[in-house]
Amino acid sequence: MATRVAVVQHCAGTDVEQNLSTLEVLSREAATAGAEIITWAEAFAYLGRHDGKKEILESLPEGGPILERCQNLARDLNCEILLGGFHESVPDDPERCFNTSVYLGSDGRVNALYRKIHLFDVNIADGPQLQESRQTSGGDKAITVETRFGCLGMTVCYDVRFPALYQHLTDHGAIALSVPSAFTAHTGAAHWHPLLRARAIECQSYVIAPAQHGQHSKNRASYGHSVIIDPWGEVLAEIPEGDGYAIADVDPARVTEVRSSIPSLENRRPFS
Repeated sequence: MATRVAVVQHCAGTDVEQNLSTLEVLSREAATAGAEIITWAEAFAYLGRHDGKKEILESLPEGGPILERCQNLARDLNCEILLGGFHESVPDDPERCFNTSVYLGSDGRVNALYRKIHLFDVNIADGPQLQESRQTSGGDKAITVETRFGCLGMTVCYDVRFPALYQHLTDHGAIALSVPSAFTAHTGAAHWHPLLRARAIECQSYVIAPAQHGQHSKNRASYGHSVIIDPWGEVLAEIPEGDGYAIADVDPARVTEVRSSIPSLENRRPFS
C-alpha cells in the first residue's frame, strides 16, 4: 500500500525558535494535506557558526528541549518525522558534534539514529570553502529503519556523492533512501538533480530529499529544490524555491515493478 510522504523546505538561520516554528506550521499543513511521513532538511533547527551550535547540542536518544518539541509534534500529528540533521553532542568532547539524522515514530519514539558518515570538506574555486570535519565527527554505521511504507535507508547530504553507501543500504532491504540536505547553491545548481536521480535509478529505490533553501548568511546559501524521486528516476514532487512542502506516494509495488523489469541489482557480478 502506498504511503503519502512529504518533503519540507525552509531557510534556517540562527534563531532556533523561528526555525522550529516555521517547520511546525509547514508540517501541520502537510499532515492536513494527507502526509503520513514528514521529512525535514539537514541542520533544520540551526544553521550558523559553530559557537552557536555548541549552545544547543543535545545527547541522543535522550535528547533535550529540541528533540522533545519534535517528539510532541510527531505525536500530535500522528505522523512519522525524519529530523534531517540534528546537532548531537559527542560524549566527552564538548567542542565537537555529530550531524545526526533522527527518525521518529508517530508515537514520538526515536526509532533510528544515523550519524553522517561523509563530511563536507571542500575548497571549490569561486565556490564554497567548507571544512565540516573541523568541528563535526563522522559516523561509521549504515542505518536502515522500518517505516509505514517499509525499509528506509538513511543518509545525509554529502553522502549522496558516495554510491557504495546506497548500494549497501539497498542490499539491506531499503526501498527508499532519505537525503536531507543543506546543499550549497553553487554545487546544487550543477549536481543536485543528477546525483539524486542517479541514486534512485541505480538502486531502483525512491529518493526522498528535503532541503534547505535561500541565503542563510553572507557566505552561505542553499540550493533548495526539495524532491521525491521514484525508482525509475522520475521526479514525482519538487519545491523549486521558497518555504513549503511537497507530497508524493511511496509505493512498494512500484519498486517491485521496476526491479522486475530491469533486474540490475540481481545482475551485478564480481570483478577484479
